[in-house]
Amino acid sequence: MIKKMTITSIKKAKGVQPLVMITAYDALFAKLLEPSSDMILVGDSLNMSFAGKRDTLSATLEQMIYHTDAVCTGAKNSFVVCDMPFGTYSNKDDALKNAIKVFQETSADSIKIEGGEDKADIIEYLCSNGIAVCGHIGLLPQAVRGEGGYKVKGKTSAEELQLIKDAQAIESAGAFCMVIEGVKADVAAVVSNSVKIPVIGIGAGKDVDGQVLVFSDMLGLFEEFTPKFVKKYIDGASLVKDAVQNYSDEVKTKKFPKEEHTY
Repeated sequence: MIKKMTITSIKKAKGVQPLVMITAYDALFAKLLEPSSDMILVGDSLNMSFAGKRDTLSATLEQMIYHTDAVCTGAKNSFVVCDMPFGTYSNKDDALKNAIKVFQETSADSIKIEGGEDKADIIEYLCSNGIAVCGHIGLLPQAVRGEGGYKVKGKTSAEELQLIKDAQAIESAGAFCMVIEGVKADVAAVVSNSVKIPVIGIGAGKDVDGQVLVFSDMLGLFEEFTPKFVKKYIDGASLVKDAVQNYSDEVKTKKFPKEEHTY
């Protein structure tokens, strides 16, 4: 049995051991991913990977609670982070009400919200009420429509300065770690060094405190497109298709079921 990470051990990992975070959305995959992961993120990316939506904005709190509960059931020894969906933390009161609902209805260890300086007061309010918060800066998927697309951050000195301010504001507000997404690698390294809590990258180079990937991307299951920052560790889609075709062929030729598969 693996030893479950805690907020304390996650913080202590900075500068010592890179953290491994991966997404999961159900008990089956959570159990498979648990032995190799420090943290499991129940990402609102599920609405793109599995619901076929064009972005994450349609994910609801009820969906996130359902999937987070399933992940917690399948990976009881994992530190589980629940993504707070779009529109559920627009102000302090709504953020606290919705975060409490997540904590009461799942065994999630923390929530994650997008935003930097502009969300620091909300993060501080949540932390002061017993809610563990993972921040998220850089490219913000929930802001994709407002920004007119997915845009890499840190290309200018002004953006670099703002990212540093965002990271430091989140740390001061009480977050125990943060995700930094879609940021130039050299800038992400500077941001990581500007705070004392772990900064976990996705599309932000290697000089941060850990990495997170969507499991269906890194397993090659999602075929519509592959972001530049994703490495496919297996061609999962082809493996699944080949297996299902093999099953289909054996059914049609009556090679399956055999005697050992029959009562």
